[in-house]
Amino acid sequence: MVTRIDRLARSLGDLQDIVRELKAKGASLVATEQPIDTGTAAGKAFLDMLGVFAEFETNLRRERQMEGIAKAKAAGVYKGGKTRIAADEVRRLAGEGLGPSAIARQLGIGRASVYRLLGSGKTAGV
Repeated sequence: MVTRIDRLARSLGDLQDIVRELKAKGASLVATEQPIDTGTAAGKAFLDMLGVFAEFETNLRRERQMEGIAKAKAAGVYKGGKTRIAADEVRRLAGEGLGPSAIARQLGIGRASVYRLLGSGKTAGV
């Protein structure tokens, strides 16, 4: 049970995956603020329509954001985010024999950032 479908998933694919998983477990999705019950054919159709519009809205927001960034860059106002950590600090700690987890803890960053800065291509959770 959710209040609104757009709070559950941002893409139609993710939404459909969630509904399939619920169905496999013998459950259905019900939205308290929207007339959706995936236990009915009409509910499934309405769910898919809402999912399409939620994904569309997300894509529009992303496009507007990228347009705004491009305009700001052209005007010389947008410089991007500040680098929170120095790659040389990560490499120095790695050179001292610290592992990625220890480096991440010491610098207060994610392990994925350590792997990325060390250039190993590994990602978090691997």
